[in-house]
Amino acid sequence: MTKKHHQEIEIFATEKAMRRQGALSIMLLVTQHAKKMGLPLDPEKLRTKVGTQVLGAGGDAVVSILNRHGITRQLAAEGGRTSRGSVNNMRHYVVFLNGLARHGAVDLDAIEEFWIDRVHEFFAGKPFKIKLDASRSLRTVVRDVIAQAADRQKKTPGVHFAGAVLQHLVGAKLDCALGTGKFEHNSFSTADAPSGRAGDFFVGDVAIHVTTSPTEAVIKKCANNFNDGLRPLLVTLQRGLTVAEELASNIGLGDRIDIFEIEQFVALNLYELGKFGADGRKTAVTDLVTRYNEIIDTFETDPSLKIELGR
Repeated sequence: MTKKHHQEIEIFATEKAMRRQGALSIMLLVTQHAKKMGLPLDPEKLRTKVGTQVLGAGGDAVVSILNRHGITRQLAAEGGRTSRGSVNNMRHYVVFLNGLARHGAVDLDAIEEFWIDRVHEFFAGKPFKIKLDASRSLRTVVRDVIAQAADRQKKTPGVHFAGAVLQHLVGAKLDCALGTGKFEHNSFSTADAPSGRAGDFFVGDVAIHVTTSPTEAVIKKCANNFNDGLRPLLVTLQRGLTVAEELASNIGLGDRIDIFEIEQFVALNLYELGKFGADGRKTAVTDLVTRYNEIIDTFETDPSLKIELGR
């Protein structure tokens, strides 16, 4: 790849935010299409018949490309097929590649290597950090990791780090309290997808909803829980408490839905698990982080969602 082309693709990857797993999958896939079809590409030929998916996404094509470069880890669930921006990402990239081709030969092998390097960078992403400090409240510990996720989310529009961290912190807390295997976990994208799911977790007769921003849709799910014989419980951020309470009151359920703020929901349980002792609290936090990371390893493809304990 020429120095000019390398600079241009670096700018493209940054300006179009093509450094997350779904986008990287599409970049690799379209590059392979370009190698087979030649440039310029017709974006209409790279869509499925229904037009809402990129041709080849969701199959084994991306896995094969990664394996060819010695990468055996999964980059994105279903190869980025279900990402709402996948077709747009494909179109942007086709315009970019066709622009390069208008000015001469394009080294597609080198471009593929560029995206493979970005994949390696993605897998090497730094985890969030929790500092074990006896002088800090447990609420602050929880608040800090959520703040890190929110800050990263601001720098990567369209990727919901905070929502994923909230969901899996709640899941890990419940596992620590009840024991693993008592209920089902899902990836954040699965739980967040529009579907018939009546909640994020189901424990006994309780449907637990976890959200950073309560909406009418979430409150409607809570209302439906009652119809199904379930008791809804909603966990959200501090700023979401009033919103959730008002939305629930608007439909006459203000005194029927239990609404908790995430910091208290997790911190109080850590005190109880630690038997209200200093050493016990440290052990409880360590166990929570360990279980959280196990959940990330099992249900997510982004290792940067993991939490690292510091002292």
